[in-house]
Amino acid sequence: MTLLVVGAVLFLSVHMIPSVVPLRAALFNQLGEKAYMGVYSLIALAGFGLIIYGKAYADFIPVWNPPEWTRHVTWLTMVPAMILIGAAYMPGNIKRFTPHPMMWSVLIWASTHLAANGDQASIILFGAFAAFSVIHIISANARGATRQTEVLPLSSDIKIVVVGLVSYAIFAVAHPYMFKVAAFL
Repeated sequence: MTLLVVGAVLFLSVHMIPSVVPLRAALFNQLGEKAYMGVYSLIALAGFGLIIYGKAYADFIPVWNPPEWTRHVTWLTMVPAMILIGAAYMPGNIKRFTPHPMMWSVLIWASTHLAANGDQASIILFGAFAAFSVIHIISANARGATRQTEVLPLSSDIKIVVVGLVSYAIFAVAHPYMFKVAAFL
């Protein structure tokens, strides 16, 4: 459990640095762009690795027994979550509604997985990511995040939806092998 907590702290802390503009500027100026990005990436990668390893080997300590329907809701809500990930990196009109499609995706993923998993390690993992995404959205809005104003062709949104659906299908098939939880329960 300790490795999971350390990994979550490392991963989420390094991702909060851009929210603290003076700290990011000081690190950027002191290290230079390449070194800053290298250190940032190494810390994030180490944190991510510790999260995966820590969650995989954490003792299963039940806290509550989630209702069966929460697992179905999780699978259903992962469709828009996967589409939002695509919207974060591809041109489309979703950014006209929110400047934070990735953070909304993380919030959907984390909160629905939190509801569907009642063990201590899951609460730490998904709770931390849900809290992080809310904090990130609030922080980015406070720094002046704005929605996209340009209207793009509908074909760009169709591409995003197709990529999201294909990604969803891949994760649905891979999920039992990666996380030992079968899809579509």
